[in-house]
Parts: sequence; C-alpha cells; structure tokens
Amino acid sequence: MQILLNGEPTATDARTLHELCLKLGFGEAKVATALNGSFVAATKRATTELAPADEVEIVAPRQGG
Repeated sequence: MQILLNGEPTATDARTLHELCLKLGFGEAKVATALNGSFVAATKRATTELAPADEVEIVAPRQGG
C-alpha cells in the first residue's frame, strides 16, 4: 500500500504502525509517532492499523544544543 511517511510517498506492506517501525529499522529505538496528525503512544503501535494514504510521522530525538 502507499502511505505518506514523513511527507514522502512510501510503499509498504506493514499492517500496523509497530510493524512499519520495525521494517524501517527503528526496532526498540525511542521515537515519537503520529498517524494522520494524532500522536500514537509506543504501547498502542502494535494495535494501530495502517490504511492506504495514511500520513505517518516518525521522529527520533536529537542530541546537542
């Protein structure tokens, strides 16, 4: 299916937000996620299903200052 990932059209076969994070190599990394503009907690990713044309944001924290 086609989704919008961080503003870029992306093809994926992931069915959940958790599966997408794993496929993208985030695994156990501390990241913030949103689906269609709404924050999704890490504990809810495995049950958050993706659909075609969904807008997904995945943001990793940055260090420095």
